[in-house]
Amino acid sequence: MAEELEKIRREIDRLDEAIAELVEKRAAQAKRIGELKSGAPAYRPERESQVLSQVMKKARVLSPERMAAVFREIVSACRGLEEAIRVSYLGPEGTFSEQALRKHFGRAVEALPVPSVDEAFRRCESGAAQFTVVPAENSTEGVVGRTLDLLVATPLRICGEVELRVQQNLLFRGKDLGEVRRIYSHAQSLAQCAGWLAQNMAGIERIAVASNAEAAQRAAAEEGAAAVAGLAAGERYGLEPLARSIEDDPNNTTRFLVLGTLEAAPSGRDRTSLVMSAENKPGAVHALLTPLAQHGVSMSRIESRPARARTTLWEYLFFIDVEGHQGDAHVAKALAALRERAPFLKILGSYPVALP
Repeated sequence: MAEELEKIRREIDRLDEAIAELVEKRAAQAKRIGELKSGAPAYRPERESQVLSQVMKKARVLSPERMAAVFREIVSACRGLEEAIRVSYLGPEGTFSEQALRKHFGRAVEALPVPSVDEAFRRCESGAAQFTVVPAENSTEGVVGRTLDLLVATPLRICGEVELRVQQNLLFRGKDLGEVRRIYSHAQSLAQCAGWLAQNMAGIERIAVASNAEAAQRAAAEEGAAAVAGLAAGERYGLEPLARSIEDDPNNTTRFLVLGTLEAAPSGRDRTSLVMSAENKPGAVHALLTPLAQHGVSMSRIESRPARARTTLWEYLFFIDVEGHQGDAHVAKALAALRERAPFLKILGSYPVALP
Protein backbone atom coordinates (compact mmCIF):
# COMPACT_ATOMS: atom_id res chain seq x y z
CA MET A 1 0.00 0.00 0.00
CA ALA A 2 2.80 2.44 0.87
CA GLU A 3 4.42 1.86 -2.52
CA GLU A 4 1.12 2.47 -4.34
CA LEU A 5 0.47 5.66 -2.34
CA GLU A 6 3.92 6.99 -3.18
CA LYS A 7 3.34 6.27 -6.85
CA ILE A 8 0.03 8.17 -6.83
CA ARG A 9 1.61 11.10 -4.98
CA ARG A 10 4.38 11.33 -7.58
CA GLU A 11 1.71 11.42 -10.31
CA ILE A 12 -0.15 14.18 -8.44
CA ASP A 13 3.11 16.16 -8.17
CA ARG A 14 3.63 15.78 -11.90
CA LEU A 15 0.08 16.92 -12.62
CA ASP A 16 0.41 19.90 -10.25
CA GLU A 17 3.54 21.01 -12.07
CA ALA A 18 1.78 20.72 -15.44
CA ILE A 19 -1.25 22.63 -14.14
CA ALA A 20 0.98 25.41 -12.78
CA GLU A 21 2.74 25.73 -16.13
CA LEU A 22 -0.57 25.92 -17.97
CA VAL A 23 -1.92 28.55 -15.55
CA GLU A 24 1.21 30.62 -16.17
CA LYS A 25 0.70 30.33 -19.91
CA ARG A 26 -2.92 31.37 -19.55
CA ALA A 27 -1.90 34.34 -17.42
CA ALA A 28 0.62 35.42 -20.05
CA GLN A 29 -2.08 35.32 -22.72
CA ALA A 30 -4.49 37.28 -20.51
CA LYS A 31 -1.80 39.92 -19.92
CA ARG A 32 -1.26 40.15 -23.66
CA ILE A 33 -5.01 40.62 -24.22
CA GLY A 34 -4.97 43.45 -21.70
CA GLU A 35 -2.23 45.18 -23.67
CA LEU A 36 -4.15 44.81 -26.94
CA LYS A 37 -7.41 46.10 -25.42
CA SER A 38 -5.85 49.54 -24.82
CA GLY A 39 -8.00 50.48 -21.82
CA ALA A 40 -11.13 48.49 -22.65
CA PRO A 41 -12.74 46.79 -19.61
CA ALA A 42 -11.05 43.59 -18.44
CA TYR A 43 -14.27 42.18 -17.01
CA ARG A 44 -16.50 40.78 -19.74
CA PRO A 45 -19.37 38.93 -18.06
CA GLU A 46 -20.52 37.19 -21.23
CA ARG A 47 -17.02 35.85 -21.95
CA GLU A 48 -16.48 34.64 -18.38
CA SER A 49 -19.87 32.93 -18.39
CA GLN A 50 -18.97 31.10 -21.61
CA VAL A 51 -15.59 29.98 -20.23
CA LEU A 52 -17.09 28.66 -16.99
CA SER A 53 -19.97 26.96 -18.78
CA GLN A 54 -17.49 25.07 -20.97
CA VAL A 55 -15.29 23.85 -18.12
CA MET A 56 -18.34 22.73 -16.14
CA LYS A 57 -19.10 20.31 -18.98
CA LYS A 58 -15.69 18.70 -18.41
CA ALA A 59 -16.46 17.79 -14.79
CA ARG A 60 -16.41 14.05 -14.13
CA VAL A 61 -14.97 13.46 -10.65
CA LEU A 62 -15.54 16.99 -9.36
CA SER A 63 -19.06 18.40 -9.42
CA PRO A 64 -19.69 21.08 -12.09
CA GLU A 65 -20.03 23.67 -9.31
CA ARG A 66 -16.64 22.82 -7.82
CA MET A 67 -15.03 22.80 -11.26
CA ALA A 68 -16.48 26.27 -11.88
CA ALA A 69 -15.19 27.48 -8.50
CA VAL A 70 -11.63 26.38 -9.34
CA PHE A 71 -11.66 28.05 -12.75
CA ARG A 72 -13.37 31.16 -11.44
CA GLU A 73 -10.29 31.87 -9.33
CA ILE A 74 -8.01 31.28 -12.31
CA VAL A 75 -10.10 33.68 -14.38
CA SER A 76 -10.08 36.19 -11.51
CA ALA A 77 -6.30 36.06 -11.12
CA CYS A 78 -5.76 36.48 -14.87
CA ARG A 79 -8.29 39.33 -15.04
CA GLY A 80 -6.38 41.05 -12.28
CA LEU A 81 -3.32 41.22 -14.55
CA GLU A 82 -5.35 43.31 -17.02
CA GLU A 83 -7.03 45.72 -14.61
CA ALA A 84 -7.39 46.41 -10.89
CA ILE A 85 -11.12 46.12 -10.17
CA ARG A 86 -12.97 47.56 -7.17
CA VAL A 87 -16.43 46.27 -6.21
CA SER A 88 -18.69 47.77 -3.53
CA TYR A 89 -21.08 45.62 -1.49
CA LEU A 90 -23.28 45.73 1.60
CA GLY A 91 -20.85 45.25 4.47
CA PRO A 92 -19.23 44.87 6.85
CA GLU A 93 -16.98 41.94 6.03
CA GLY A 94 -18.63 38.56 6.42
CA THR A 95 -22.03 39.32 4.84
CA PHE A 96 -23.77 37.15 2.28
CA SER A 97 -23.21 40.05 -0.14
CA GLU A 98 -19.46 39.56 0.26
CA GLN A 99 -19.88 35.82 -0.39
CA ALA A 100 -21.85 36.61 -3.56
CA LEU A 101 -19.15 39.05 -4.68
CA ARG A 102 -16.43 36.42 -4.22
CA LYS A 103 -18.49 33.75 -5.93
CA HIS A 104 -18.88 35.98 -8.99
CA PHE A 105 -15.60 37.90 -9.20
CA GLY A 106 -13.19 35.62 -7.31
CA ARG A 107 -10.50 36.80 -4.89
CA ALA A 108 -8.49 39.02 -7.24
CA VAL A 109 -10.65 42.14 -6.85
CA GLU A 110 -10.72 44.83 -4.18
CA ALA A 111 -13.94 44.43 -2.19
CA LEU A 112 -15.27 47.69 -0.68
CA PRO A 113 -17.74 47.14 2.20
CA VAL A 114 -20.28 49.93 2.72
CA PRO A 115 -23.02 50.38 5.35
CA SER A 116 -26.08 50.40 3.07
CA VAL A 117 -27.41 49.41 -0.35
CA ASP A 118 -27.75 53.13 -1.13
CA GLU A 119 -24.05 53.66 -0.48
CA ALA A 120 -23.15 50.61 -2.57
CA PHE A 121 -24.95 52.25 -5.51
CA ARG A 122 -23.35 55.65 -4.82
CA ARG A 123 -19.81 54.27 -4.74
CA CYS A 124 -20.30 52.75 -8.17
CA GLU A 125 -22.14 55.76 -9.62
CA SER A 126 -19.35 58.10 -8.49
CA GLY A 127 -16.61 55.92 -9.99
CA ALA A 128 -15.11 54.94 -6.62
CA ALA A 129 -15.90 51.36 -7.64
CA GLN A 130 -16.33 49.92 -11.13
CA PHE A 131 -19.06 47.54 -10.01
CA THR A 132 -21.41 46.87 -7.13
CA VAL A 133 -23.09 43.69 -5.89
CA VAL A 134 -26.51 44.16 -4.27
CA PRO A 135 -29.22 41.75 -3.03
CA ALA A 136 -32.35 41.71 -5.21
CA GLU A 137 -34.64 38.94 -3.96
CA ASN A 138 -34.84 35.92 -1.69
CA SER A 139 -36.66 32.70 -2.53
CA THR A 140 -38.42 32.78 0.85
CA GLU A 141 -38.98 36.47 1.60
CA GLY A 142 -39.30 37.96 -1.87
CA VAL A 143 -37.78 41.12 -3.31
CA VAL A 144 -35.46 43.61 -1.62
CA GLY A 145 -37.56 46.73 -2.10
CA ARG A 146 -34.81 49.28 -1.68
CA THR A 147 -32.74 47.71 -4.46
CA LEU A 148 -35.69 47.84 -6.86
CA ASP A 149 -36.38 51.48 -5.97
CA LEU A 150 -32.77 52.47 -6.67
CA LEU A 151 -32.71 50.60 -10.00
CA VAL A 152 -35.37 52.94 -11.39
CA ALA A 153 -33.23 56.08 -11.11
CA THR A 154 -29.63 54.82 -11.32
CA PRO A 155 -27.57 55.24 -14.50
CA LEU A 156 -25.96 51.87 -13.71
CA ARG A 157 -26.89 48.79 -15.71
CA ILE A 158 -27.26 45.18 -14.61
CA CYS A 159 -24.37 43.24 -16.15
CA GLY A 160 -24.52 40.02 -14.12
CA GLU A 161 -26.39 38.04 -11.49
CA VAL A 162 -25.40 35.65 -8.69
CA GLU A 163 -27.54 33.03 -6.98
CA LEU A 164 -26.27 32.16 -3.51
CA ARG A 165 -27.55 29.26 -1.42
CA VAL A 166 -28.10 30.91 1.95
CA GLN A 167 -27.58 28.86 5.10
CA GLN A 168 -28.46 30.65 8.32
CA ASN A 169 -26.87 29.71 11.64
CA LEU A 170 -27.33 30.73 15.26
CA LEU A 171 -23.92 32.10 16.29
CA PHE A 172 -22.85 32.71 19.89
CA ARG A 173 -19.76 33.11 22.06
CA GLY A 174 -21.03 30.57 24.58
CA LYS A 175 -22.04 26.92 24.36
CA ASP A 176 -25.59 26.89 25.77
CA LEU A 177 -28.83 28.06 24.13
CA GLY A 178 -30.09 28.93 27.58
CA GLU A 179 -27.54 31.74 27.88
CA VAL A 180 -28.92 33.64 24.87
CA ARG A 181 -30.84 36.78 25.87
CA ARG A 182 -31.22 38.56 22.50
CA ILE A 183 -30.70 37.73 18.84
CA TYR A 184 -29.44 40.12 16.19
CA SER A 185 -29.84 39.69 12.43
CA HIS A 186 -31.02 41.35 9.25
CA ALA A 187 -34.82 41.53 9.07
CA GLN A 188 -34.96 39.19 6.08
CA SER A 189 -32.79 36.60 7.82
CA LEU A 190 -34.98 36.70 10.92
CA ALA A 191 -37.99 36.12 8.69
CA GLN A 192 -36.26 33.24 6.89
CA CYS A 193 -35.79 31.50 10.26
CA ALA A 194 -39.08 32.50 11.91
CA GLY A 195 -40.31 28.93 12.35
CA TRP A 196 -37.11 27.61 13.94
CA LEU A 197 -36.80 30.65 16.22
CA ALA A 198 -40.43 30.35 17.36
CA GLN A 199 -39.93 26.69 18.22
CA ASN A 200 -36.48 26.87 19.81
CA MET A 201 -36.03 30.46 21.02
CA ALA A 202 -39.54 31.49 22.04
CA GLY A 203 -39.62 34.68 24.10
CA ILE A 204 -36.05 35.70 23.19
CA GLU A 205 -35.81 39.27 21.91
CA ARG A 206 -35.06 39.59 18.18
CA ILE A 207 -33.41 42.79 16.95
CA ALA A 208 -33.13 43.69 13.26
CA VAL A 209 -29.89 45.38 12.12
CA ALA A 210 -28.48 46.53 8.78
CA SER A 211 -26.63 43.30 7.95
CA ASN A 212 -25.85 39.84 9.30
CA ALA A 213 -22.20 40.78 9.68
CA GLU A 214 -23.20 43.70 11.90
CA ALA A 215 -25.29 41.23 13.89
CA ALA A 216 -22.21 39.04 14.36
CA GLN A 217 -20.16 42.06 15.44
CA ARG A 218 -22.73 42.96 18.08
CA ALA A 219 -23.02 39.37 19.29
CA ALA A 220 -19.26 39.21 19.69
CA ALA A 221 -19.24 42.40 21.78
CA GLU A 222 -22.33 41.94 23.99
CA GLU A 223 -22.89 39.48 26.80
CA GLY A 224 -25.84 37.19 26.11
CA ALA A 225 -26.18 38.31 22.47
CA ALA A 226 -26.36 35.86 19.56
CA ALA A 227 -26.60 36.40 15.82
CA VAL A 228 -28.34 34.71 12.92
CA ALA A 229 -25.80 34.81 10.10
CA GLY A 230 -23.57 32.80 7.81
CA LEU A 231 -20.63 30.74 9.05
CA ALA A 232 -18.21 33.19 7.41
CA ALA A 233 -19.45 35.95 9.71
CA GLY A 234 -19.02 33.68 12.72
CA GLU A 235 -15.44 32.82 11.76
CA ARG A 236 -14.61 36.48 11.17
CA TYR A 237 -15.95 37.66 14.52
CA GLY A 238 -15.07 34.71 16.73
CA LEU A 239 -18.51 33.13 17.19
CA GLU A 240 -19.42 29.45 17.30
CA PRO A 241 -22.51 27.94 15.62
CA LEU A 242 -24.93 26.78 18.33
CA ALA A 243 -27.27 25.55 15.58
CA ARG A 244 -26.61 25.17 11.85
CA SER A 245 -28.91 25.62 8.85
CA ILE A 246 -31.86 26.97 10.82
CA GLU A 247 -33.59 28.51 7.78
CA ASP A 248 -37.15 27.27 7.37
CA ASP A 249 -36.73 26.55 3.64
CA PRO A 250 -33.88 24.08 2.91
CA ASN A 251 -33.55 25.60 -0.59
CA ASN A 252 -33.29 29.16 0.70
CA THR A 253 -31.52 31.16 -2.04
CA THR A 254 -30.78 34.85 -2.52
CA ARG A 255 -30.32 36.44 -5.93
CA PHE A 256 -27.79 39.26 -6.20
CA LEU A 257 -27.31 41.69 -9.08
CA VAL A 258 -23.98 42.94 -10.43
CA LEU A 259 -24.20 46.54 -11.62
CA GLY A 260 -21.79 48.77 -13.51
CA THR A 261 -21.54 51.05 -16.52
CA LEU A 262 -20.74 48.40 -19.14
CA GLU A 263 -23.28 46.57 -21.27
CA ALA A 264 -22.82 42.81 -21.43
CA ALA A 265 -22.80 41.32 -24.93
CA PRO A 266 -24.86 38.18 -25.67
CA SER A 267 -23.47 35.01 -24.08
CA GLY A 268 -25.94 32.54 -25.55
CA ARG A 269 -27.89 32.15 -22.32
CA ASP A 270 -29.04 35.56 -21.16
CA ARG A 271 -31.72 37.42 -19.27
CA THR A 272 -33.04 40.96 -19.74
CA SER A 273 -34.54 43.01 -16.91
CA LEU A 274 -36.78 46.03 -17.37
CA VAL A 275 -39.15 48.25 -15.42
CA MET A 276 -42.26 49.90 -16.81
CA SER A 277 -45.47 51.60 -15.80
CA ALA A 278 -49.01 50.98 -17.00
CA GLU A 279 -51.95 53.29 -17.44
CA ASN A 280 -54.47 53.15 -14.60
CA LYS A 281 -57.29 51.50 -16.56
CA PRO A 282 -58.71 47.97 -16.95
CA GLY A 283 -56.59 45.62 -19.05
CA ALA A 284 -53.60 47.96 -19.22
CA VAL A 285 -51.06 45.47 -17.87
CA HIS A 286 -52.36 42.69 -20.10
CA ALA A 287 -52.07 44.97 -23.12
CA LEU A 288 -48.47 45.83 -22.20
CA LEU A 289 -47.45 42.19 -21.89
CA THR A 290 -49.06 41.13 -25.16
CA PRO A 291 -45.95 41.99 -27.29
CA LEU A 292 -43.91 39.47 -25.32
CA ALA A 293 -46.22 36.65 -26.32
CA GLN A 294 -46.55 37.92 -29.88
CA HIS A 295 -42.77 37.80 -30.39
CA GLY A 296 -42.16 34.53 -28.53
CA VAL A 297 -40.38 36.08 -25.54
CA SER A 298 -40.64 34.12 -22.29
CA MET A 299 -41.22 36.13 -19.11
CA SER A 300 -39.60 34.58 -16.03
CA ARG A 301 -40.58 37.13 -13.37
CA ILE A 302 -42.91 40.07 -12.76
CA GLU A 303 -43.07 42.15 -9.58
CA SER A 304 -45.19 45.21 -8.87
CA ARG A 305 -43.97 48.01 -6.64
CA PRO A 306 -45.49 51.38 -5.73
CA ALA A 307 -43.92 54.19 -7.74
CA ARG A 308 -41.81 56.37 -5.46
CA ALA A 309 -42.43 59.58 -7.40
CA ARG A 310 -46.13 59.76 -8.22
CA THR A 311 -48.89 62.33 -8.43
CA THR A 312 -51.79 60.05 -7.46
CA LEU A 313 -52.20 57.15 -5.03
CA TRP A 314 -51.85 53.54 -6.14
CA GLU A 315 -49.55 54.06 -9.12
CA TYR A 316 -47.29 51.06 -9.66
CA LEU A 317 -44.14 50.09 -11.51
CA PHE A 318 -43.70 46.58 -12.88
CA PHE A 319 -40.29 44.90 -12.75
CA ILE A 320 -40.01 42.19 -15.39
CA ASP A 321 -37.37 39.61 -16.34
CA VAL A 322 -37.49 38.00 -19.79
CA GLU A 323 -35.36 35.26 -21.28
CA GLY A 324 -32.88 36.40 -23.94
CA HIS A 325 -30.65 39.39 -24.67
CA GLN A 326 -32.03 42.76 -25.76
CA GLY A 327 -29.84 42.38 -28.87
CA ASP A 328 -31.66 39.18 -29.89
CA ALA A 329 -34.01 39.92 -32.78
CA HIS A 330 -37.22 38.63 -31.17
CA VAL A 331 -36.47 40.36 -27.85
CA ALA A 332 -35.61 43.63 -29.62
CA LYS A 333 -38.93 43.56 -31.49
CA ALA A 334 -40.88 42.92 -28.28
CA LEU A 335 -39.11 45.77 -26.49
CA ALA A 336 -39.78 48.14 -29.38
CA ALA A 337 -43.50 47.32 -29.15
CA LEU A 338 -43.44 47.83 -25.38
CA ARG A 339 -41.90 51.28 -25.81
CA GLU A 340 -44.85 52.32 -27.94
CA ARG A 341 -47.36 51.22 -25.30
CA ALA A 342 -45.79 51.91 -21.90
CA PRO A 343 -45.95 55.42 -20.38
CA PHE A 344 -42.55 54.69 -18.83
CA LEU A 345 -40.05 51.98 -19.80
CA LYS A 346 -36.43 51.49 -18.74
CA ILE A 347 -34.19 48.59 -19.76
CA LEU A 348 -32.20 47.72 -16.66
CA GLY A 349 -29.76 45.49 -18.51
CA SER A 350 -29.13 42.25 -20.36
CA TYR A 351 -26.71 39.80 -18.75
CA PRO A 352 -25.70 36.12 -18.54
CA VAL A 353 -27.95 33.88 -16.47
CA ALA A 354 -26.36 32.96 -13.12
CA LEU A 355 -24.20 29.83 -13.05
CA PRO A 356 -24.36 27.39 -10.12
